[in-house]
Amino acid sequence: MLRAARSASQWSSVALTGLMQDDFQLTLAQVLRRARTFPEAGGIVTLTEDGPERASFVEVAARVDRLARVLATLGVQRGERVATFAWNSQRHFECYLAIPCVGAVLHTVNIRLFSEQIAYVLNHAEDRLVFVDDSLVPLLAQIAPDLSHVEHFIVMGDGPTDGLPNALRYEDLLEAAHDGPYEYPLLDEREAASLCYTSGTTGDPKGVLYSHRSTTLHALAILGADLVGLRSADRALIVVPMFHVNAWGLPFGAALTSATLVLPGRFIQAEPLARLIESERCTVMAAVPTIYMDLLRYADEHKPPLSTLKMAVCGGAAMPISLARAFEERHGVNLVHGWGMTETSPVLAMSSPSTELDDETRWQLRAKQGRPAPLVDLRLVGEDGKEVPWDGSTSGEVEVRGPWVASGYYKEADSSDNFDDGWLRTGDIANVDQLGYVQITDRSKDLIKSGGEWISSVALENELMGHEAVREAAVIAVPDERWGERPLACVVLADGGKVSGEDLREYLCSRVAKWWLPERFMFVDALPKTSVGKFDKKALRARLADGTLGEIAGRSAL
Repeated sequence: MLRAARSASQWSSVALTGLMQDDFQLTLAQVLRRARTFPEAGGIVTLTEDGPERASFVEVAARVDRLARVLATLGVQRGERVATFAWNSQRHFECYLAIPCVGAVLHTVNIRLFSEQIAYVLNHAEDRLVFVDDSLVPLLAQIAPDLSHVEHFIVMGDGPTDGLPNALRYEDLLEAAHDGPYEYPLLDEREAASLCYTSGTTGDPKGVLYSHRSTTLHALAILGADLVGLRSADRALIVVPMFHVNAWGLPFGAALTSATLVLPGRFIQAEPLARLIESERCTVMAAVPTIYMDLLRYADEHKPPLSTLKMAVCGGAAMPISLARAFEERHGVNLVHGWGMTETSPVLAMSSPSTELDDETRWQLRAKQGRPAPLVDLRLVGEDGKEVPWDGSTSGEVEVRGPWVASGYYKEADSSDNFDDGWLRTGDIANVDQLGYVQITDRSKDLIKSGGEWISSVALENELMGHEAVREAAVIAVPDERWGERPLACVVLADGGKVSGEDLREYLCSRVAKWWLPERFMFVDALPKTSVGKFDKKALRARLADGTLGEIAGRSAL
């Protein structure tokens, strides 16, 4: 009995290893295996010039096997980077699976970057192959002579290949590869799976290198009901570009659940999107605010049936709450605000409060960025470097950590300015309420310091875009002798909209603090945007500095 007692004591005094199958790696091979498991479930619909093209996930998986053979024939080695320069399509999704599953790194290149930035990221990543949609060939042809590592351009489609050296045809390569199961390598879940570069608004784009583990966990997380909640019965219209942060992980999530992916190709205007929602009975949609603004204007005029959408996820930039109200009240669509960044794969939080709450509380919460996703740790850090409380009013810079949050940048030895003792510094200024809902008040570089107090440009923009005559608004700081800085509101009017700066000041009076009210308004035909659809305030400041922004209306004193 004594010996038994000693043995039990010794057994309980050491850390135990769980008796689980830990050799089961979380890699995208599991996503591919899942995609081919259910022959009658899910699939991909791609909108083309000739109408929708359809394929089951089982058919897609067979093509992925062929593409894996093509990569091997072209000599692609483990860890080498392979780029895509493409719209949202079935072929792009095949690259999503084949490239990482053979052990290479999928590098999705943002087609909306400047040509110099496109050349920079392709050279920085040292991509050996570039898969390019035929409609985008002219963009790449301009910089092809400057790409020092690319051996072949693989053209997806039948269009011309003029200007691309060593061009090959995607479908020709797949046809030449024999059919049947492919023997994929056994990968470690911490191996690199994909590479995405930031938009580079404050310098050269920075590479964020995702692992198989981080990508798989992120895809599983967004399947949760408090995030996107994709199910096998869903038909998900993915308008957010597949070249931007893996389309928020939704293609991988859809394959895991056998949900149907509806991909619009290059047809991302309001009319074809509305027709797709109707004809494909889409239940989920994901896009940036500018897409939803255009869709709302089209829907208000043409009244297409949108009610099949049970959730429309809006991210990539701040979502005006007036946009969400308009979709719900006029079209029965639940527009949900998501928040994240390239460095976070991207989903950090989503605002989907309980429908059991009273309307006023629910709308207050929906105006926020939402609660942090499971497995994401979040804290607020004040200017003094100390953590600030979650009380709904005290602001600080958001810092995050988690299994799909970056720990550094690709091929950058020192990323210390962006990290704080293992936490990613997001550059977002926010407060968090007692329920855990994050309210972003601004980017740290976009805050306006007036008379020693901070003004949120984002809050002003959201209120201005709630005015019926305003289509878009961006607010930047302008120097002021008395106050240091004051807000300048750059406004794009809606079609037929007529409003003056004084009208907008009066409109804002009951919505923001008096000392926030802009004295200066600029009415412009269009606002510059970044490659991912955010207002490009760096460009606005540059135009203001060189005098090309235009005349500023109104200079009344406070």
